[in-house]
Amino acid sequence: MDKKALKRLIDVAAGREPADLVLKNANVIDVYQAQTISGDLAIVDGKIAGISGEYHGKETIDLKGKFVAPGFIDPHIHVESSYVTPEEFGRLLVPHGTTTVLADPHEIVNVLGLAGLDYMVEAAKETALDIRYMMPSCVPATNMENAGAVVEAADMLPAFENKQVDGLAEFMNFPGVINAEDAVLDKLLAAKERGLRIDGHSPMVFHEELNAYAAAGIANDHECSTVEELTERIARGMYVFLREGSVTQNLRTLLKGVTDNNYQRCVLSADDLQAKTMLEKGHLDNSIRICIEEGVSPFRAIQMATINAAQCCQLNDRGAIAPGLRADLVIFSDLTQLEIEATYITGKLIAENGKYLAEVKRISTENVQSSVHIDKFQPEQLTLTLTSEKARAIEVIPQEALTNEAIVSIKRDSQDQFVYDPHQDVTKIAVIERHHNTGNAFVGLLKDYGLKKGAIGLSIAHDSHNLIVTGTNDEDMAAALQALKEQEGGVVLIEAGKVIGSMALPIAGLMSDLSGEEVAEQEAEINRLAHEVLGVSEKVDPIMTLGFMSLAVIPNLKITDIGLVDVTKFEVVSVSVED
Repeated sequence: MDKKALKRLIDVAAGREPADLVLKNANVIDVYQAQTISGDLAIVDGKIAGISGEYHGKETIDLKGKFVAPGFIDPHIHVESSYVTPEEFGRLLVPHGTTTVLADPHEIVNVLGLAGLDYMVEAAKETALDIRYMMPSCVPATNMENAGAVVEAADMLPAFENKQVDGLAEFMNFPGVINAEDAVLDKLLAAKERGLRIDGHSPMVFHEELNAYAAAGIANDHECSTVEELTERIARGMYVFLREGSVTQNLRTLLKGVTDNNYQRCVLSADDLQAKTMLEKGHLDNSIRICIEEGVSPFRAIQMATINAAQCCQLNDRGAIAPGLRADLVIFSDLTQLEIEATYITGKLIAENGKYLAEVKRISTENVQSSVHIDKFQPEQLTLTLTSEKARAIEVIPQEALTNEAIVSIKRDSQDQFVYDPHQDVTKIAVIERHHNTGNAFVGLLKDYGLKKGAIGLSIAHDSHNLIVTGTNDEDMAAALQALKEQEGGVVLIEAGKVIGSMALPIAGLMSDLSGEEVAEQEAEINRLAHEVLGVSEKVDPIMTLGFMSLAVIPNLKITDIGLVDVTKFEVVSVSVED
């Protein structure tokens, strides 16, 4: 801000000059004191000049007592999990009152390296939503999988120096932090030496190990699924992100641990949110409504979506309605039944009555396509030979990325190969490397996903995003992989060798070039076919649940292209279980 702009801001705040916009008769949410302040709200040059005074402006809107709150801030989200581009992502979120997000692009960076980050940053410039990025910390997430790229500490420095990112994204390699591994320390120090925030990811880590993780300078965690995890992290000075995503939904559970004494360390977040969920439920506005349903005061719920998030993310220019701050605002009529009527970003009306008003422009995606390379893979690799009639299976936990390790009794043929039993909810699951055409693949078992026939395949397999497929027979699984290759990634459903449903995601195998509404319609049809035709359990999300089965940084058992991973020990284990 130069001297001329500062003088104008002060003059408008003092009432000596007219504001650009005055919102008259507003009930301003004061997130500092959990109260409302009645009066006028003056805006100039995209900033708040004053509140509660009597202002005049070039434009005046009489709110007639409606509430005005700060724009909502999500401290941790993955744009790619929406299956739409950053430009479309912004179009979907802003009508729900979200004005800023801190996004971790580790999905696309795992596929394309830092060229993926460059694309996401450029695309974000075409939306009014302030999408701020964090540097992916773990590419690949573990040393027990093959990703499309490897990002070391030295690779991060240019983005840190030119302020392309705000900090270091979720440090999923928590064993590496706890054990003070050399390469991990280099990444941590690269951020710490520049005063940058480091985000956390430490599911089911407690006591001395949690002390070690927090001592490294990690500021927060979004992987809490129990009140015990929440309170242990807050006691160690960490913020806790109360997550309400499309599948991972921990908000209602964690709210039981939010008190008058610790709520300032609690922040609302989505993490992974599909376009379909945004259109049907919303974003942080939905989380606020859930908080109110659970008995949290509306003021506190809004604080956890605004000022708490701003302070956690070191965003000192937003998160509240006060003189000098960004004029990121949301307007609504009922404090107890939050429905966003208008969203302002830097003083401009960007969304009203559920509609995004800004022009939507999209950049070229030519350089972030053609990412499925499996020519060396052979269908024979889908066979699973077992040395015992007992085997380890990944057991699905509905609405969680967490899984259990289940020991199951299975059938084998004369060659000791796994045979699908329709009376048992256990199917094959395979991950096939897709980035470097190595032909690498590994096959394991999946329990309680519910598939009764056919196969489902994805190019969304967190976090390295190889191909993942589950099926009742090898032929349909192979057909799913071939279909994914032909459509350059996405989702396919196979029955009797034929594609019965698909959603193409040609951008890095992660995102569509279609509108959010079109993607949501495709996803709804995928879900219908998966549940009604293929028999997938109604308790699970067919796409996101399957995509989490390779997430080898979330306990307890996961699968990668290298093997079956015991995440509690961070080691590869055998599928067969010997007596």
